[in-house]
Amino acid sequence: MGLPDLTRNAVDVLPAGGLEEKLKLGRPLRVKLGIDVTSPDIHIGRAIPLQRMRAFQDEGHTGVLIIGDYTTRIGDPSGRSAERPILSDEEIDANAKTYLDQAMIILDPDRTEVRHNGEWLAGLSYADVVGLARTITVARILERDDFEKRMKAREPISVSELLYPLMQAYDSVAIKADVELGGTDQLYNLLAGREVMPHYGLEPQVVLTTPLLLSWDGAKMSSSVGNNIPLTAAPEEMFGRTMRISDDQLAQWYELVLEQPAPAGDPLEAKLALARFIVARSHGEEAAKAAEEHFARVVRRGEAPEDVPELALDGDDPVHLPKLIADAGLAASTSEARRLIGQGAVKLNGEAVSELDLPRETLANGLLQVGKRRFARLTP
Repeated sequence: MGLPDLTRNAVDVLPAGGLEEKLKLGRPLRVKLGIDVTSPDIHIGRAIPLQRMRAFQDEGHTGVLIIGDYTTRIGDPSGRSAERPILSDEEIDANAKTYLDQAMIILDPDRTEVRHNGEWLAGLSYADVVGLARTITVARILERDDFEKRMKAREPISVSELLYPLMQAYDSVAIKADVELGGTDQLYNLLAGREVMPHYGLEPQVVLTTPLLLSWDGAKMSSSVGNNIPLTAAPEEMFGRTMRISDDQLAQWYELVLEQPAPAGDPLEAKLALARFIVARSHGEEAAKAAEEHFARVVRRGEAPEDVPELALDGDDPVHLPKLIADAGLAASTSEARRLIGQGAVKLNGEAVSELDLPRETLANGLLQVGKRRFARLTP
């Protein structure tokens, strides 16, 4: 291993030659990655920087994983056309509790230092915040692309959003970071750390960014949009979602997720191998094998899975099908269920259903299918 492994897939490594100088220090580097807890899941796109942290760990360096329980309360404006909605304290705390186990799917626990930035940010006095604010100008902050676009569009920018990059930069001060990792959308925030650290008597960190993994819809993978694959999703769901990517996306997914070139030959076989890897990394080889068998049975051959959960019909007659589907978790909402029915994606005993209300006796003991992979056996 060595420098090429540490910087594999890197878009930016700044400043030029800076990482080489840090490696000459002759001690384990402190490699920082901050993750705000805006959702309960870490998806495989957000795991790309985690993979770089693991590469540093494998070279003997320390990964410092910062759970952004405090900065989540401000809201990262990166890539946003409007202020990010703020979660409740209960949601933030619940999300934060799930992140450690998910991150350890990728990281080496023995070389990982886990910190919550509420440890130091919550204790800053007003004078401390003013002192931090003096380390960078408003003009410099407004140079960032998302702020510039919003100003030109005369859209509001809150003062709290202006403070966000300073809060993230102070994380680097608090943990004395040598290197900070992040996606390309985080470049401005990471560079802010370089500007702030010298004001606290610290050598500026090196910045390393990785590409954003594009989902099957061609957009950035996002938990809020739902075009993501959580690291702890069910094996069958992980496998099925991976198989949705286009043949043209194979090269990027192989390079970023498997960190190897996509194989030549049949794209379908390449996708199957990719899906097996993604599932096995989170759940093990046996789960990956079972997920592939499930995919072959349910999706490719259109058969029902071996184990179909039972769903009891409610007491209404006729039964309002969208409500039944939504209440069972087979669709996110009744409106989505209605849309799926309209698209012919809801079947009863293999036949597409077009009616929203059906007699109980028609549904009783039937096999309900929603989309390609969701099934339920309806019981009276």
